[in-house]
Amino acid sequence: MSKQVLKFIRNLVLALVALGLLVLIVPRVVTTVYAWTRSYTLDTVPAERVAIVFGAGLDRQGQATSILRDRVETATKLYFSGKVQKLLMSGDNRTMNYNEPEAMRQYALSLGVPDSAMVLDYAGRSTYDTCYRAHAIFGLDSAVLVTQQFHLPRALFLCNALGVRASGVAADNYFYPLRWTVIWNIREQLATVGAFLDLYVIKPTPVLGKPEPIFITD
Repeated sequence: MSKQVLKFIRNLVLALVALGLLVLIVPRVVTTVYAWTRSYTLDTVPAERVAIVFGAGLDRQGQATSILRDRVETATKLYFSGKVQKLLMSGDNRTMNYNEPEAMRQYALSLGVPDSAMVLDYAGRSTYDTCYRAHAIFGLDSAVLVTQQFHLPRALFLCNALGVRASGVAADNYFYPLRWTVIWNIREQLATVGAFLDLYVIKPTPVLGKPEPIFITD
């Protein structure tokens, strides 16, 4: 094989690697910058009628994991401080034995949140689906988003792009081991690329149904 061919192959490989890195990095940078002016603390977040709480997995007993309890606790604080009137618990319930919204509801009830203050979205199978359905099914034009800091930029970007003017509060009640933080951020890097593909290329339609507006407007 000639030197020219080897050089061409090497340059092609380098170009592909550089392109791959850009594809991985740029979406995360864009969402992070986008979230800077839309992320708040519990005290400074503007009041909204609804807080959207994103699902985050269940343990083997079907109860909320620590990361999900963290989100519910933060949303509960928003409710009791008067920042929001309702909590939209959105998660996965595609099988009978896996019900994130109900687990979130049960934990919120144990914290004193009245059942009347909660709305359950059983088809929030992804962040994209939750944001899409928040607008299309539950009639939300604006909301506070509650999730961990590593996930908040993607959630804010998606919800705002899908018709929900959103601000966000990071759930940070717990301390998480470094290894889990690293794993979650690596996963988020890939998920953010997927979010851009969903928004601008694939444009999937999530599970829909009859509209169930949380608030009836005149």
